Amino acid sequence: MITVKGVEITVIKQNAQDYISLTDMLKAKDGDFFIADWLRNRNTVEFLGIWECVYNPAFNYGEFAIIRNNAGLNNYKISVKEWQEKTNAIGLKATAGRYGGTFAHADIAFEFGMWISAEFKIYLIKEFQRLKADENERLKQDWNLQRTLAKVNYHIHTDAIKENLIPAKLTGQQISFVYASEADLLNMALFGKTAKEWRDQNPRSKGNIRDEAGLEQLVVLSNLESINAMLITQSLSQSDRLQKLNEMAIMQMKSLVNNRTLKKIK
Repeated sequence: MITVKGVEITVIKQNAQDYISLTDMLKAKDGDFFIADWLRNRNTVEFLGIWECVYNPAFNYGEFAIIRNNAGLNNYKISVKEWQEKTNAIGLKATAGRYGGTFAHADIAFEFGMWISAEFKIYLIKEFQRLKADENERLKQDWNLQRTLAKVNYHIHTDAIKENLIPAKLTGQQISFVYASEADLLNMALFGKTAKEWRDQNPRSKGNIRDEAGLEQLVVLSNLESINAMLITQSLSQSDRLQKLNEMAIMQMKSLVNNRTLKKIK
């Protein structure tokens, strides 16, 4: 979502491409103006055709030629849905439902912005660039975190034990109990309690059991998820998986609590 000249505009991602809501953009236009009016314009059709030729190998040139010949005529109109169906276009998308509307690839949305106003187009591009910069920064941070976690996992077999974070060994009664979800199975293996039990014990907390977990615990939890998936494929019962996951959690936490790499990023 971006805000341009006081108008909130939805941005979605499809097939790794950004699409901007033309329906939202119309809210910034003074007077009556419809997407169909823009689409029937010959210059618009020419632009869309060139864009599709460059980016869409499945574009239907035959149907496009017919549309281009009729574009601009007083009695000619075409909807976004018809444009999609006839030409197999990918630059414009009409979606139904509560959050539906007409979306356009960012390149096309910028062109549409000029029909709102030149000023609107400039601010649209500016806000979109800001959005992408924010996304790139988040991706960079995520990448750095993944690298750090990879280093931590590499040292999973290392040294000393610190008792304050080591999970307690579950009792036979706890192991035999059937848990409603796989998420709570992992919670029991690592924290020794379900999400509900944690909430009951921490009524004032705004987060949940995993929000309050330490970095070591989150690393182990990520590992347990992968291990649990493997155990499921082996058709192990839930109680057997819980016992193995609890043993693995204890072993890994003992390795991690004094890990040097982990200490550097705390």
